[in-house]
Amino acid sequence: MEQFQNIGVVARLEHPEVVDSLKRLVAFLRADGRKVLAESKTSELLNDPAIETISRRSIEGTVDLVIVVGGDGSMLGAARALVDLNVPLLGLNRGRLGFLTDIHPDAMEEGIGRVLAGEYKSTERYLLEMRVERDGETIGKGLALNDLVLHPGRSVRMMEFELSIDQQFVYSQRSDGLIISTPTGSTAYALSAGGPIMHPKLDAIVIVPMNPHTLASRPIVISGDSQLEVLVGTRNELHPLISCDGQVDISTEPGDVIKIHRKPTPLRLIHPTEHNFYETCRDKLGWGRRLDSLRPGEKVHR
Repeated sequence: MEQFQNIGVVARLEHPEVVDSLKRLVAFLRADGRKVLAESKTSELLNDPAIETISRRSIEGTVDLVIVVGGDGSMLGAARALVDLNVPLLGLNRGRLGFLTDIHPDAMEEGIGRVLAGEYKSTERYLLEMRVERDGETIGKGLALNDLVLHPGRSVRMMEFELSIDQQFVYSQRSDGLIISTPTGSTAYALSAGGPIMHPKLDAIVIVPMNPHTLASRPIVISGDSQLEVLVGTRNELHPLISCDGQVDISTEPGDVIKIHRKPTPLRLIHPTEHNFYETCRDKLGWGRRLDSLRPGEKVHR
């Protein structure tokens, strides 16, 4: 197991509970003999001149582990920023769902202490790379750990587009948009739109139409090494947006081509040893418990 001695801390939200957990975390890490470094925004939240401030570029080779304090949104932002720097991420949950941020703040010292003692497991998650081409030139690009979403922005009109996979035409469609999700993102927006839940270890991509005009249009699960192209319809009267993890939007125009593929470099997440994907789904999505765990006379909720 790796020795996490130099630890970077990242927190983007200025909420009091986030700042409180961040300061508790720093105090715990220092007491455990770890060196703590903070990126610039996090350093402002800590307001502690004794904490070394580092830039994103200097993280690789300086930090052994990055702990993200916040919700899944904070982890998504950190993942996109740090995926190329060969440093694992661990999440301390101060958000709502916490599919990506495993450790609860009430159990922070115990949970992180066990990870630092070598009681952890790691998983690899891949991201999707996207670029928008206009007349053969790239006019925008982005990354997504959860999903890429083509949507009409503030408009309520349907849009038209064509989808091709590995240079094979799949369909043209009129709908409210399209969600292209990783297995990691299958429990997020894609799930709300009727997509399947995929185990994070799957090498796959799911494509989920948003309110398609044709009812026969359904989600498709394809190979993770597929090359996707979405042609924005030339008859569109609007300028659809392509969103990366719901945090970065790029405006498109009719005739633009959106090219999407898996990023070669994976992201490494650190989890406590007891981390279990199915248990997380039971907890976050309200799935039923084992039947033999019910008390006498208690009914199963359907």
